[in-house]
Amino acid sequence: MKRKYQLTAKNADIYDLYEQSVQSVEFEVEFINKMFKRYNRGICLDIREDFCSSAFISTEWVKAKNKNAYAVDIDKSALKIAHEKAKNRISKEQLNRLFLIKGNSLNVKLKKVNCILATNFSYWVFKERESLKKYFFNTYNNLKKNGIFILDAFGGYEAHQELEEKTKHKNFTYVWDQSSFNPINNDLTCYIHFEFNDGSKINKAFKYDWRLWSLPEITECLKAAGFKQVDIYMQGWDKKKDEESDKFYCVKKCDADAGWIAYIVALR
Repeated sequence: MKRKYQLTAKNADIYDLYEQSVQSVEFEVEFINKMFKRYNRGICLDIREDFCSSAFISTEWVKAKNKNAYAVDIDKSALKIAHEKAKNRISKEQLNRLFLIKGNSLNVKLKKVNCILATNFSYWVFKERESLKKYFFNTYNNLKKNGIFILDAFGGYEAHQELEEKTKHKNFTYVWDQSSFNPINNDLTCYIHFEFNDGSKINKAFKYDWRLWSLPEITECLKAAGFKQVDIYMQGWDKKKDEESDKFYCVKKCDADAGWIAYIVALR
């Protein structure tokens, strides 16, 4: 009888674990299309995914006919992994519409696109207001006339705390570790760990050295970069399940919750 396969720290792929824990690429793609429809911006054909790492969103995007994705990351090894994973997920024709580009999102200049994405709080690597505005200027200048820039953010009073949150999945446990926070400059160091049913662990699978930016700060910098409209979409709450829902609502005011996740939609 064959021995049953068990996921452990030795055989796990941290990028696959990350996708299962953090990303929902189908939702991201749907959200992009919804925003273009909501704001009457036509059909979104081309996207640029900044800080793409494994480029899962871009890989999902090119599954649609005649759509192109430009995935940008400064890490050559991450792009190599992205290419290998994409080969196993999409056809050769689709792969020809996925462009993996080594570059710094702060100043990279590519073909103008309909939509630029900076998700999973990746742009928080820019800790100074001037560098954040410079990045936003670059996105503005690399968008087509009716383009949309989509970012996300998290906050709430727990965002300022040192804490660990564990989420159990079928074969592993995802651990979000807010390791240190400096209230003087809002420097925030976070890690992702993974724990497995056999007791093995992958500690510090991913590290993030960020500044915790507030929504007003982000909005002000986006408008300074030229974006004419900035809207905030807050994650909803499922009262029946007593948990966060998969719906986001455009709001001007929200509760001061312990934790929240938001999308920021900036219109060129």
